[in-house]
Amino acid sequence: MAVYRARETERPDAHFRDPYAAVLAGDRGMEISRATSTSDRGWFFTTRTVLFDRFITAEIARGVDLVVNLAAGVDARPYRMELPASLQWIEIDLPSIIEYKSAILSAAQPKCRLERVPLDLADLEARRRVFADVGARAPRALVMSEGLVVYLSEEEVGSLATDLAAISTFERWAVEFPSPALLQMMSAHAVGQVVRDAGAPFKFGPAAGPGFFRQFGWQPIAVESMLRFALQLDRLPERLRMYAMGAESEDARQRPATAVCLFERSASR
Repeated sequence: MAVYRARETERPDAHFRDPYAAVLAGDRGMEISRATSTSDRGWFFTTRTVLFDRFITAEIARGVDLVVNLAAGVDARPYRMELPASLQWIEIDLPSIIEYKSAILSAAQPKCRLERVPLDLADLEARRRVFADVGARAPRALVMSEGLVVYLSEEEVGSLATDLAAISTFERWAVEFPSPALLQMMSAHAVGQVVRDAGAPFKFGPAAGPGFFRQFGWQPIAVESMLRFALQLDRLPERLRMYAMGAESEDARQRPATAVCLFERSASR
């Protein structure tokens, strides 16, 4: 992902500038990109990045004072976005990822109050302890998970959603995931074989779309189609434009092929 953010940054018409992406990607990132790319996928990562950026900006304007980034990976938003100095930003990821990223960005200065928490999100008890601790630090929090849930089963996503909904200060959650049809296509693609070989196959593409999350305490309040938004950004490849330009049914609006969604925690939780 850092490779594609670096490529977008190099464009004269870039939708964002991430001066840390190239160094975070490194040679290994370039190797992974070459191994998994049989066609242009930059549109996808650029679009996803912009959508998450916009949700984050809007939520901060709404009064959110804490952002919790699950499986943050090599994301550099605390360094590249214009953020209030008072904003708390907590990144959660595996210890090895935290160590790698911290070393590379050791001399960089984040725009807000950044903290990194090493945690395997599959460790349920540790996860719940961390969520409870983090949730107590601010009255209004946005949780984000970019590129995480697609690697989890429906049961695992439901468990994660339940644990997040148990924290009253976790008001909203920004999530990205594909439809069942797109999940099948992704799995059949070269990248699908790469992630299977790495022990992390694509799994999550719920038939219910965003409605899947209602049973776990999360109501969808914004559903942004990646295809249609990429068309607006002028990043969608020609081969996909016909899919984004056609008339959209109510079902397609509610359950697009791939989307970034914003959920709100149910008041009854």
